Amino acid sequence: QVQLVESGGGFVQAGGSLRLSCAFSGHTFNTYSMGWFRQAPGKEREFVATISWSADNIYYVDFVKGRFTISRDNSKNTVSLQMNNLKPEDTAVYYCAADWASISTMEREYDYWGQGTQVTVSS
Repeated sequence: QVQLVESGGGFVQAGGSLRLSCAFSGHTFNTYSMGWFRQAPGKEREFVATISWSADNIYYVDFVKGRFTISRDNSKNTVSLQMNNLKPEDTAVYYCAADWASISTMEREYDYWGQGTQVTVSS
């Protein structure tokens, strides 16, 4: 059974940075594309970024382009999200997700999810 555990969330002032990490276990990591999603209070969960198993394909939602960077280390079974120039509107619970054998920006395509990590950005 695949397990995903996020870490690195916290409280930061606007303009600051955080780095989220997600540890993958229970299957062969490099057969999964990995994504980050987020859910703000009172809103639907939304796509943030995704990276293919080989890191050859990476996609971001428009409002994080130039500020967030997704990366993965297949030797350590981890995926990370470097978040720079954070804004109050980035406040949300951030979720790591795994998508077997494909890459997608669609939540329904993902097979496994972590429990989430809270990111709070103050103005």
